[in-house]
Amino acid sequence: MRNFIFALLISFLFLSPVFQARAQSNTGDAAVESAAFDTTGFPQWVKDFRRWDIVAFGTFPLALFFTTVAVDLNRWNDANGMDMSEEGRRYAPWPLKSAGAVEMTKDEFERVLLMAAGVSAMIAVTDLIIVLIKRNMERKRIESKPKSSAVIEIKPYGAPPEDALEDKPPDGKQE
Repeated sequence: MRNFIFALLISFLFLSPVFQARAQSNTGDAAVESAAFDTTGFPQWVKDFRRWDIVAFGTFPLALFFTTVAVDLNRWNDANGMDMSEEGRRYAPWPLKSAGAVEMTKDEFERVLLMAAGVSAMIAVTDLIIVLIKRNMERKRIESKPKSSAVIEIKPYGAPPEDALEDKPPDGKQE
């Protein structure tokens, strides 16, 4: 019986690549085209707002962490002047808290959430301003280039050079 289970397990392990599920069953060109998302039809302000949204929500967790630490430091300083004794660390921020730490009230936590949302919104606005300034500078740089027309000479492929068309004696010497 033990050999049968061992043989069944080994055969399952060898056949498992056969049973793998495919990530995408339809590999035709229509499936590839439908998966691509074209953003050329959207106005620029929509793309800018989407970037602002991504930056604001992306920075919120870090802003919440640092705001919580800052508020805890402020509470610790107000409570006992940042005393490092066991009793004094009850208001300390997260890594320094002692057993029986005093937690924030609901109102304090709501204020921390609002401050973190404001900080992340300010970071997103700053990013938007930087992007708009860079885009404006690039547009001005492109517009300041001189408008000139390029001279394009079209020659057939494999045409002999111009000096080869002159009449030369076969030995290459000039008379």
